[in-house]
Amino acid sequence: MSGELLKQLALPVALFAVLFGMGLSLVPADFRRVVLQPKAKIIGLTCQLLLLPSVAFALALLFRLPGELAVGLMVLAACPGGATSNVITHLSRGDTALSVSLTAVSSVVCVFTIPWIVRWSMDWFLGAGAEVALPFWKTLGQLTLVTILPILCGMTMRRLRPAVADRLERPAAVFSLVFLALIIAAAVAREKDLAHQFVVAGPAAISLNVVMMLFGFVAGWLFGLPRDQRITLAIETGIQNGTLALGITLGLLESARIAMPSVVYCLFMFLSGAFMIARFGRRPVNASSW
Repeated sequence: MSGELLKQLALPVALFAVLFGMGLSLVPADFRRVVLQPKAKIIGLTCQLLLLPSVAFALALLFRLPGELAVGLMVLAACPGGATSNVITHLSRGDTALSVSLTAVSSVVCVFTIPWIVRWSMDWFLGAGAEVALPFWKTLGQLTLVTILPILCGMTMRRLRPAVADRLERPAAVFSLVFLALIIAAAVAREKDLAHQFVVAGPAAISLNVVMMLFGFVAGWLFGLPRDQRITLAIETGIQNGTLALGITLGLLESARIAMPSVVYCLFMFLSGAFMIARFGRRPVNASSW
C-alpha cells in the first residue's frame, strides 16, 4: 500500500468506520449520565485527560525515547478511549454504560486537547527545528471533521433507524479491525529500521498500557467504587483509540516513525484486553475480590 493511498483512502475510511461504529452504540443519555452520576465519570476523565498524558511524558523521559518516538507516545496518550475499550469492558463484566459514557465524553473533549498536547510535545521533544508541524486551528478543524462527524452520523442512524444500527454495529467493528490491521502492516512495511524502532519504542508503549490500567483500577478502589466500575476505569484508562492515533501520526503528521509507539500499543492492547477478559469475565459481577 503506497503512502498516498494509505493517507488518502485507508486512514479516512478506517477512522470513519471506527467512529461511526462507536456512534451506533451511543445515545444522548450516555452524555447525560456524566451529569447525573458524576463520581466515576470524573475519576475516569481525570485519569484519561490529565493523568495519562502526564504518565506518557514521564515514561518518554524515563526510557529516553528519541524525539519522534516520544512525540508518538504523547499523541497516543492524547487520544480518547475507543470502541475496543467498550467491547473489552463488556466481556470483562465491567460497567458498560460507564465505559460508553467515558468514551463519548472523552472523544468530544479530546478534539480540543489533542492539538494542544501534540503541539506542546513536539516543541518539547523536537524543538523549533522539527521537520513536521501540527498547526493548532487547522488540526482542530480536521479532528472535528474526522471524529465528531462520524460519531454524529452513527448516533443519527441509531436514533432514526435503531434496527439498522443494530445490524450494522458488529460489521462496522469487524471492518474497522481489518482496516486497523492493514494500516499497521502498511506502517510497518515502510520503515527500514523496524526492529530497532520496536525495541526502542516497545517498552515505553507497553508500560503506558500496563501502568495506566493499574492506575485506573487502583483509583477506582481508592474512591470506593464497585468492582465493575474499577474494571471499567482500568480498561478505559489503559485502552486508547489506536486508530485515531495512527490517523494523526500517519495522516496529519505524515510520519511512520512517530506512529511506531501506536503500532506497538495497538498490538499489545489486545493482549492486555484478553487478560482482563480472562481475569474478570468469568467471575460474578458482585464479587468483592480484586
